[in-house]
Amino acid sequence: MSLLRLSHDDKTGQGAYMIKMEPRAETIRHVKKRREEYLIIEGDLIEDDGTILGPGDYVIYQPGSEHNSRTKNGCFLIGIDYSFSEPGNA
Repeated sequence: MSLLRLSHDDKTGQGAYMIKMEPRAETIRHVKKRREEYLIIEGDLIEDDGTILGPGDYVIYQPGSEHNSRTKNGCFLIGIDYSFSEPGNA
């Protein structure tokens, strides 16, 4: 798996990034600290509930939700993590 930070700031944990997952890659199950949104650009992303996402699909995870994702054939996505409640976020 590779990650390219676009506007993502490690200090705040907020911003945009791109992820490329190689075939059969899987993320570690985790709880969302902030709202997280994904736009699938290429490939497939399979959520732990069995939902299969493909190019053009958009998904939103609310803070406190828990999940992990995997891919069968590889995946390229854009992600955004942000919080409405932190200073500077309207």
